[in-house]
Formats: sequence, structure tokens, C-alpha cells
Amino acid sequence: MSNQSTTPPPQDLDQELPTTTATTVTAAAASKKLTLIPLIFLIYFEVAGGPYGEEPAVQAAGPLLAILGFLIFPFIWSIPEALITAELSTAFPGNGGFVIWADRAFGPFFGSLMGTWKFLSGVINIAAFPALCINYLKRIFPVFESGLPRTLAILISTILLSFLNYTGLAIVGYAAVALGIVSLAPFILMSLIAIPQIHPRRWISLGQTGVKKDWTLFFNTLFWNLNFWDNVSTMAGEVENPHRNFPLALLFSVILTCLGYIIPLVAVTGSVVVDQSEWEAGFMADAARTISGKWLKFWIEIGAVLSSIGLFEAQLSSCAYQLQGMADLAFLPRFFALRSKWFNTPWVSIVFSTVIALGVSYMSYTDIVSAANFIYGLGMILEFGAFLWLRKKFPLMKRPYKIPLNLPVLVIMCLIPCGFLVLIMAIASHIVYLVSGLMTVAGIGWYFLMKLCRSKGWLTFRRVVDEDGM
Repeated sequence: MSNQSTTPPPQDLDQELPTTTATTVTAAAASKKLTLIPLIFLIYFEVAGGPYGEEPAVQAAGPLLAILGFLIFPFIWSIPEALITAELSTAFPGNGGFVIWADRAFGPFFGSLMGTWKFLSGVINIAAFPALCINYLKRIFPVFESGLPRTLAILISTILLSFLNYTGLAIVGYAAVALGIVSLAPFILMSLIAIPQIHPRRWISLGQTGVKKDWTLFFNTLFWNLNFWDNVSTMAGEVENPHRNFPLALLFSVILTCLGYIIPLVAVTGSVVVDQSEWEAGFMADAARTISGKWLKFWIEIGAVLSSIGLFEAQLSSCAYQLQGMADLAFLPRFFALRSKWFNTPWVSIVFSTVIALGVSYMSYTDIVSAANFIYGLGMILEFGAFLWLRKKFPLMKRPYKIPLNLPVLVIMCLIPCGFLVLIMAIASHIVYLVSGLMTVAGIGWYFLMKLCRSKGWLTFRRVVDEDGM
């Protein structure tokens, strides 16, 4: 096909399957679309949910490098990823997001592999949040420290939070707004109280205690706290006026996320004198007690629980709508796209994502973060490649939002975060290599299994196309 094409052609896979138009399938979904404000907070919870979890960066490399990391890393990673998400989500405003992009750029095999990598990294992250929630609750209720009470608490909280997701994306979006305000408020208050107590020399002196720097922990903490901007793309079909709202929501959420990390970090490291080794996950609550008293510590611990709820809901929504989008692309059987008659949510995909998340919820927190980062990194390298290839192959394709840079500059913009991804992968442990390799092999096997099921007619597949045939 000539490079003057305005839209990518359907893949060969499309011609083997019955198709229907997106307007027919999604007519019932026309109501209760996500508006701008809920979308901003959903993106915020896809990525951050507050400064909970940034503390290990200080423990790993000291306050000065932690501050510099949270100042510089958004320009290396967050902003390029958000810009690419804005361009491709408005060009392909359907559920599935990055799966659609890889499929359009490189074909169904890479679309399916992208789906495997991103889905697995997503559900691994989902598994982390109930455990993180219980870790904060055990500070108030020690019964959740270990044993059967902890196991039951993770199980019950996961099921209840999944049911909230089932009630609808609009409800989840407005819940994210409320959770975001309540969980951020104590950090704003703590920072205001701490500002008069700041002594800039503490940003340097704390890092000179002789504690050995842990670069693996440092870079993984930065990456885990500032990635997943593209996850919201899997819900593009559920957004009201995506051509306008996606770029605006990504802009505001980048600002909100970066300020939400850097302001409390600067305030606390400059005002609280403790050994660097004490900066473990959850230390912000102890710092709040030092700065203002037990009442603020309690508020931050409750805020951490609420933040974990918001993170869980946002990530589960992304995973569920990704599966629904993959069913629309015929990468998954049609039943993954089934929607609830009461709430119009993809209930099969929600249940499937929840079950997988429960299956990995009892891994160690460190292994969860490292494995999620590695698999996500593989998907991001493929995503950057898809973005550049779509720009080259279809230069005249309609892009309601377009990054105002030419292709050579875009290549440089993508190479910088790709270099960081290679660094993250290079410092991973052997167990992370093993787990990631097994998951990749499973993803490849899944693609050929679905292809076999399609050819034998064992399961029903149907590709949903837009009115323009994409």
C-alpha cells in the first residue's frame, strides 16, 4: 500500500472472521461515558494515586538523588509516554488501546503479544494493591500482620473492590475523584506545615550516612511510580469526546502526578532528620507524626488505604476493557466482550482479571514490582516501535491530536526512554528473567492456541470494526 494511505488496512485475520460494526455493538454503551474530570483522576490512579511508595527511592540513593529522580524522570519517561498515548488514543479511539496500535502497525501476532505483556503487567500490579492496603491497615489493626486474617483480608477486599468495578466505569471515575482528593489532602497539609521547618542542607547530608546505594531499587521505584500512562488507552471507547478529553486529561494528570510526588518529598526530606535506612514504604506516615502529630499520621494511613482502592479500580478497569478490546479484535473469544445487562460493564473480563490477580497476590511485594516492570518494559519497546512505524507508514492518517515533531525527532524522543527500559531490564534478578520469559512463552503459545480454536471452530470469534472499516 502507498504511504499516502490515510488509514491502515485490516489485517488478513479480519477476512477469516465474521465482523460487525462498533456502532451496532456499542449502541447500549452510548450513555454514562467518562467525562474530563473523572478521566483525569482515573489516569492519576493508573499511574500514581499519591506519593505512597516513593520512599524507597530515598532509602536506595538518598534524598538529593530521589528529588532529582522525581524531577528529571518525568521528562525522560512520563511526558513522552503521555504524548504518544494522546496521539494514538485519539487516532484509534476504541477499547484495546496499545493492542490496537501494535495490531495496526505489525499485525495480529504482535498485537496479541502486546496484549499478553500489558495484561500480565496490569494484573500483577492489581495484585500489589490489596496487599499494600493491608500493609497500611496492619499499622492500625495488628491482627492483619500475618496468617489467616491477612489472607482473608486480601481475598475479601479483592472481591469487594472488583464488584465496585462491575457497577460501571462512570461510578469508578467519580469514586476516583473523591479518593484522589481525600488521599492527597493530608500530604498537602503536611507539606504546608513542614515548609517552615525545611533546611536545604538536609537534602545532601542525609545521603552521606555511608549507606550503600541500591540502584536496582532506586530505578525500579522511579519506574513503578511514574509509568502506566498508556493504560487508560484501553478505555478510549468509554470516553466522552475522546479527541478533546484525552489530551487534556493526560496533560492535567501529568502535572498532578509530578507535583503530588515532588512537593511532599522535598518538604519531608528537608524537615525530618532520620537515618536514610528508615525510608521504607510507609515512612511518610511516620514523618507526618513527627511533623504534626498522630492525627496526621492516622489520616495518611487511611489515605493510603483509599489510594490503594483507587489504584486497584483504575488498573482493573484498564485490564478488563483491554480484554474486551482484544475480543473485539478477535484475539480472544467473543464471550470476553459480554457486558452486564444492568451496568453495561464487561463482566467476564472483570472476573477473569480478578481471578488472575488473586493468583499472584501472595507473591512478595518486591518480586511483584520487578516482574511487572520487566514485562511492561517489553510491551513499551513494542509500543514505541508501533508509534514510529504508524507515523512512517501512514503519514496522512487522521490524528485529532498529533505530537508537533517530525519523524527523526520522534525517533530520538523514543530512544531515550527505550534506553532506560534496557537499563531496568539489565538490572533485573534471575527470577524476574525466568518469570518474564515463561510469561512471554505462554503469550506466544496463547496466540497459536487461539488461532487453532478459530480454525477448528471450537470457540466463537468475531471482529468488531468501526464504520470506516478499521
